[in-house]
Amino acid sequence: MASLPNAVSSYSVSAATHLNLRNFKCFKLPHKWQVRSSSSAVPGVDLKSLESAITKKDSNAAKEALDQLSEVGWAKKWSSQPYVSRRMTSLRELTTLGIKNAENLAIPSVRNDAAFLFTVVGTTGFLGLLTGQLPGDWGFFVPYLIGSISLIVLAVGSISPGLLQAAITGFSSFFPDYQERIARHEAAHFLVAYLMGLPILGYSLDIGKEHVNLIDERLEKLIYSGQLDSKELDRLAVVAMAGLAAEGLKYDKVVGQSADLFTLQRFINRSKPQISKDQQQNLTRWAVLFAGSLLKNNKVLHEALMEAMSKKATVLECIEAIEKAS
Repeated sequence: MASLPNAVSSYSVSAATHLNLRNFKCFKLPHKWQVRSSSSAVPGVDLKSLESAITKKDSNAAKEALDQLSEVGWAKKWSSQPYVSRRMTSLRELTTLGIKNAENLAIPSVRNDAAFLFTVVGTTGFLGLLTGQLPGDWGFFVPYLIGSISLIVLAVGSISPGLLQAAITGFSSFFPDYQERIARHEAAHFLVAYLMGLPILGYSLDIGKEHVNLIDERLEKLIYSGQLDSKELDRLAVVAMAGLAAEGLKYDKVVGQSADLFTLQRFINRSKPQISKDQQQNLTRWAVLFAGSLLKNNKVLHEALMEAMSKKATVLECIEAIEKAS
């Protein structure tokens, strides 16, 4: 696996999905939610306090509500994996777990970028040849104008990469596996955070806005002050690598790892004591292994959550989907 700093240096937003804390984008949740009773719910359980906490994006209240629901036997999966312990991890362990092409996990994918540019160049070249058969001056000027489209696209990418990445992201939606990849990736972040006791208060699967919104006031303060200890860094690393692990378990090539690696690097930079490059690489491998193990052991829950998120279920309904499937 490539070292984390090298992988992040070629960070590309086009392939990114985001694990958000408060300073990242926030997903606007619907004002009115319908609270459905769960078939696995304990009789008499009231979810209104949890609903209210999520609506207000109050992480402390959400955790308190989920803790209470866990005590009465409803939220059985909430914080069911609260403790993690980092250890040395090899590529062979990732392969044994079922991660495909483990040695390339930290290398940002250029699939979407290459497909977009190839389509633009190929299409304009083909049209240029066809229009070259037009009579008179039209056979000269029209192919010239069409051919300049490729140059304009490259110029936009050099001057304003964000515009080109937006176009590439929109183009990526035509891949047959695009929506399924996004749902699998973001559901992994959501589920792993939930299992580890970190409340998710928002998410989005919209093109160009894919993210899971993790809000934890205590962790935010530690991150902003650069005081993340090794224990909290390990927990956040596992959540950050969950999407990458989910794709690695399913597909031969991971596409949405760039932003996850960038987020993990941000957490590392805000931790104390600072860890070496070799330790960063091992942290990445271990976090992928731990997250992948959680996803494999909770495959039914992951798939149920994917289905709910694909239907644009509310956060509360996603939590219900997890608990129903348990």
